[in-house]
Amino acid sequence: MSGVRVERDAVEATGVAVVVLDRPDKLNAIDLAAARALTEAWRSFRYDDAVRAVVVTGAGDRAFTTGIDRGVEVPQPASPYSIDDPLIAIGPKANDLWKPVVAAVEGMACGGAFYLLGECEFVVAARTATFFDPHTTYGMVSAYESVLLAQRMPYGEIARLALMGTAERLGAARAHEIGLVSELTEPGEARAAALRCATTMASYPPEAVQGTVRALWSAHEPTRSTALSLAPHLIALGNAPVSAQETRFRTRSDGPPPRVR
Repeated sequence: MSGVRVERDAVEATGVAVVVLDRPDKLNAIDLAAARALTEAWRSFRYDDAVRAVVVTGAGDRAFTTGIDRGVEVPQPASPYSIDDPLIAIGPKANDLWKPVVAAVEGMACGGAFYLLGECEFVVAARTATFFDPHTTYGMVSAYESVLLAQRMPYGEIARLALMGTAERLGAARAHEIGLVSELTEPGEARAAALRCATTMASYPPEAVQGTVRALWSAHEPTRSTALSLAPHLIALGNAPVSAQETRFRTRSDGPPPRVR
């Protein structure tokens, strides 16, 4: 019922757990229950020594996740100095998990998907996968997503992804060229490839692996922390009213198909 499934069947043999966003009929969109379940999963892995690496993926082949479920209503504080973001703690690093996490992407990954992809060690994607950020199209500021992706993509590429909104989608091949994706697979094979990587990492001494993850993350931490501290204010000041966002969402749903580059 949470929309998230944690598979531990192979943990004893491989040391790898799998987190599955499991709302395929909703393109694995994340509602409040799923957001809470993701937080609980990452935090539980900190105390489970049998889990030494994790794969996160989406159910089905249509989407990794399309981010926040637009049916979720999240009342916001009136102050421009704060914002209630239901996805703020859905990633592993936000929950102080320093075990390696590999993302396996099939289909679409957009919007709030980057909270997860931005906190994974690397991404494996099917050649048919696509990435895009719809925020600006609907009158919303892409803040957390852009900051997290800016740690692993050239500035011009993340700027184009964020500013072009729904007009463009980043194809898996181009995502691989610019470093967002580390490995391309045939459709349906992303999970298996991610599991191979995770199983390898899980076979190494965990202290060395987790220390390396922490070292890699710390390389960008001062810049990222400063940038993220501005995100609530930028969102509060720049987001259109919810009613205007919904109007833009409805009127653009029948627009021309996006260009894939």
